Amino acid sequence: MRWKKTLQVVDVHCEGEIGKVITSTTLDVPGATMLDKLVHLNRVDDSLRRLVCFEPRGFAQMTVNLMLPPTRPDADAGFIVLQPDKAHPMSGSNAICVVTALLETGMLAMREPETTVRLDTAAGLVTVTATCQDGKVTSAAIETSPSFVQDLDLVLETSDFGRIKLDVAYGGCFYGLIDVGQLGLTIAPQNAHALMRAGTAILTELTAKVPVAHPERPQINQFSYVMFRDIRGDLVQTCTVLKPGRVDRSPCGTGSSANLAAMHARGLVKTGDSLTSESIIGSRFRVEMLGETTVGNRPAVLPRVTGRAWIYGISQLGLDPTDPFPRGFALSDTWGPHVDEIL
Repeated sequence: MRWKKTLQVVDVHCEGEIGKVITSTTLDVPGATMLDKLVHLNRVDDSLRRLVCFEPRGFAQMTVNLMLPPTRPDADAGFIVLQPDKAHPMSGSNAICVVTALLETGMLAMREPETTVRLDTAAGLVTVTATCQDGKVTSAAIETSPSFVQDLDLVLETSDFGRIKLDVAYGGCFYGLIDVGQLGLTIAPQNAHALMRAGTAILTELTAKVPVAHPERPQINQFSYVMFRDIRGDLVQTCTVLKPGRVDRSPCGTGSSANLAAMHARGLVKTGDSLTSESIIGSRFRVEMLGETTVGNRPAVLPRVTGRAWIYGISQLGLDPTDPFPRGFALSDTWGPHVDEIL
């Protein structure tokens, strides 16, 4: 056996959502900042993302976190989220997976009862407080970048669903937030396929029709996901849809942060309040509003999201120099009708 690339991978899931972690410390990506590295992965060289996310090594539900040396002195580690459609600036469930992998494998020293880990991300510095017991991370609380609303009650004319209202908000990446009742659906396992098809179609139209840009990080200028929601007081059911076509198994940390900003803009939450975000499979995050700030000239909130992750395997991934599929492939039989948009 002769490989021209070897990757060490820790297999992790957060509340049901896969978030594998590449721990090969020799890897790096060109760029002075983590945001520069994200841009490089998306615009210059996507070969590593395609290698690990597409078939025959990956699958439609694949998310792989690329660990990188931090680019700022106040961070312990850096990471970028790799998914089949592109590299994304931040993810709450994946930050929890990364910290769990770092501490439970001994890459960073674990201190009980709490260990603080600072992550360098393209969305900014993310501080994670891990609760630790008997060598295990029992929960992780993420203090993410400020979250804000770009548009409330934006009207979008869609081809399949007519006129719908949504909020455009940022929680580490940009979301279209949609009250699921507008589609005549509920967030339940038996509706996963219908929600996936609706979400991917709406995300395509939203991306084409609505420009977004972070006021302070203008390179973050694309929608990442659509999140369906059902707000029931302090319980929010969530279902985030990812390209090319699947639903998030976790309650979605960045989406829950974006939704917190939208709820605050409507006067539904204030500093000190907490919510429960519940996923389509019933797993939960605690979401708290720590305070208020501004991003550019936009009012913003400071969220904290708490959840859990579990390591379920450790693997080694390699690329044989004779392998005919180094960039991978994807087929619509399992990847869905929008697969051509990511190839």
